[in-house]
Amino acid sequence: MSGDTTPPSDTALERLFYHGEKVRLVYWREFSGAKTAVLLTSLVAVLAFVTGLSNLSREVRYDGPLAAVIPGDPGFVQFTGVLLAFVLAGLVFGLQRRKRLAWYLTLLTLPLVTLLPLTTFQTTDVPLLVLLAVAVPLLFVNRSAFDQRIELSSLQIASLSSVLGVGLYGTVGSYVLREQFGELETWGDAVYYVIVTVATVGYGDITPLTTEAKWFSLSVIVFGTGAFTVAIGALIVPAIEKRMAAAFGNMTPSELSLLEDHVLVLGYGDITESLLEELADETDVVVVTPDSDRASALDDRDVNVLTDDPTDESVLEAARIGDASGVVVATRDDARDVLTILAARKANPEVRIVAAANDRRHVDKLEQVGADEVISPMEIGGRLLGRSILDGGSALSPLEDEEG
Repeated sequence: MSGDTTPPSDTALERLFYHGEKVRLVYWREFSGAKTAVLLTSLVAVLAFVTGLSNLSREVRYDGPLAAVIPGDPGFVQFTGVLLAFVLAGLVFGLQRRKRLAWYLTLLTLPLVTLLPLTTFQTTDVPLLVLLAVAVPLLFVNRSAFDQRIELSSLQIASLSSVLGVGLYGTVGSYVLREQFGELETWGDAVYYVIVTVATVGYGDITPLTTEAKWFSLSVIVFGTGAFTVAIGALIVPAIEKRMAAAFGNMTPSELSLLEDHVLVLGYGDITESLLEELADETDVVVVTPDSDRASALDDRDVNVLTDDPTDESVLEAARIGDASGVVVATRDDARDVLTILAARKANPEVRIVAAANDRRHVDKLEQVGADEVISPMEIGGRLLGRSILDGGSALSPLEDEEG
């Protein structure tokens, strides 16, 4: 017997029973990630709307610390709360798509929402203040998650610029000509007049009194309706086309929802079908497949799917492989799986990759190209069949006994 009694460091028992990783009782990242920040922002929008609407429908005392410093009647703050709730609802839509601009605007809007509770300071305002106190720092901590730029075409930029230009032209012009209008005295009146004129509402409370003012109003109507028509065509139509593309499973990377610690399934086949059923209630899953028909079927089942080539590194980066907790490669083509594993390993050297080998002779090859673990479904199935016939029971009973 050798004098060296130190056990080998890579024994089968150590691999099976020894784990150097710490077992966490609470995964704080699950509660402090970007998803939670977006959820809290949406709750702030709901509470701001409910609180503002509630205060508008009843007499409210202004006992908050900001009531004394707000110029004029602080009653307008109640309406501001309702208005900012709608603004936040739109910003949440951008946050869900990781838009950087939406993140900036949200950080600017959330402090404005505090005007409502800090002016009235009612008991019902406390939940809103608490949510704001948590949402703002959480958004700041997760700022790196919102890294997507808003890509606008030259036509979209031009249409937005024309809308802003018409608004500025109408506001400044009507204020300069305010002596030629009835009931138009302040900048607020000018903004109000431009909006109701471009919207073709025309309440009649502010009216042009001279020929010059009438011609000016006509120009605002013509330019305003034209600018809004072009803007709708440039902004809304592409969004509708994108949604129609999603109906056929052709989701673009920017349309993927906020995903953290998700599992990437590269390719789709018989094995991955049962895999999706197993993982459905456990974690988020993103399937990357070049088959548009399968992608469409998965999209109908509310499965995150990206219709593209899983052997392309840029596609895997768009599917956020850097944030994935694991990658599964299991198709009917071992040769293609090799290329997929190579692409996944290069895109994220640290991610855990599990693959399925259709031919057990290819197990070593899949491991050599970067798979952490390779499973041979055919070999497992054969062993279960043999065990079932020898034991005279169900093939799954040994597995059930082990799990029990």
